[in-house]
Amino acid sequence: MFDNICKFLAENFSTDFATWLLGEPISLTELSPSELSLEPIRADALILLESAEVVLHLEFQTQPDVNIPFRMIDYRLRVYRRFPQKQMRQVVIYLKETSSELVQQNTFTIDGTHHEFEVVRLWEQPPEVFLRYPGLFSFAVLGETNDRASTLQLVAQEIIGISDQRLQRNVAAATAILAGLVLEKGFIQRVLRRDIMRESVIYQEIEAEAKAKGRAEGKAEGKAEGKAEGKAEGIRLVAANLLKSQMPLEEVTKLTGLSVEDVQLLQTEIEGESR
Repeated sequence: MFDNICKFLAENFSTDFATWLLGEPISLTELSPSELSLEPIRADALILLESAEVVLHLEFQTQPDVNIPFRMIDYRLRVYRRFPQKQMRQVVIYLKETSSELVQQNTFTIDGTHHEFEVVRLWEQPPEVFLRYPGLFSFAVLGETNDRASTLQLVAQEIIGISDQRLQRNVAAATAILAGLVLEKGFIQRVLRRDIMRESVIYQEIEAEAKAKGRAEGKAEGKAEGKAEGKAEGIRLVAANLLKSQMPLEEVTKLTGLSVEDVQLLQTEIEGESR
């Protein structure tokens, strides 16, 4: 879910990301991994943006990943093979604070080979950096602050000031989902207007994906354990995904047909897993 949100933001607000990471508002377009030779690695988590002179490679991570250094040099070489004349900036952006030493790594080194890339740990970045551009608003609550609740309220005020309603809805939904990494869902829903989020492209895509995933997994379970059990499990998966996407409890019950008690129990289980 978080990969998809960050990818949506980078692709739809590429100029904001270029201003932040490249230092100038370069117009960037998406570069599909399929344009690079060989099979892409984890293409769903990969974001490549390009201009006539530069390729910006972004990797968003919620958890440390030992394979990041290799992935950086791998894609650097793939891009060089395809666009030898272009510069390339590679940035790994870690969303959630951790003490792991892996988030400090910014090199890939083996005998005779050394490659460097950039690393941004959001919890070390001042929120003010992200409040300058709508495409970065969603990261402010993950920045360096002792009061994330107040930061979210500040972001909410900035979102209200966005005149473009479509832009406002999408930024609000992205902010709500990313804020879920550090704040309680109930507080997020009180600060950010639910009606705005529900009308966003992001929210609708997550809702559709959650339903599709639930149906698919429900069918798989049905083949293995019987159609009745598979259908029930599929509905629970749909409900779980909808709850994780910040949908209000009463709306989950309407969409899935589950009882209020069942959804409340499922919500308790999800909150227990996240602790």
